[in-house]
Amino acid sequence: MDDKHLEIIIGNLLRAGVLLSAAIVAIGGALYLAQHDGQSVNYKTFSAGGPDTRTLAGIASSATHLHPEGLIALGLVFLIATPIARVVFAVIGFSMEHDRLYAFVSLIVLAVLLFSLMHAT
Repeated sequence: MDDKHLEIIIGNLLRAGVLLSAAIVAIGGALYLAQHDGQSVNYKTFSAGGPDTRTLAGIASSATHLHPEGLIALGLVFLIATPIARVVFAVIGFSMEHDRLYAFVSLIVLAVLLFSLMHAT
């Protein structure tokens, strides 16, 4: 696999991830608007999503049942996962090219991404 081929694969991965996440968020948003049509909004208080949108298992369950909040959250999870998948593909591609330096640097970037994701509050 050469550099050009790897760039094409990674570019397509990023494009597909963003389009997929946008489509899921759009579907969830449309369902949300359809279900909450005509309701007044209280901007004085903020209410976070329910407990079913605070964990990956809850998001998956909520999205499976086509709850709008779950679909929107699932789209955002895909959006967050897209650059992580890009780094994973970079590690694989650089390893296949036997480019140890870039594979190692990509592994460090992946570790930093995963560490920051696991420790986000």
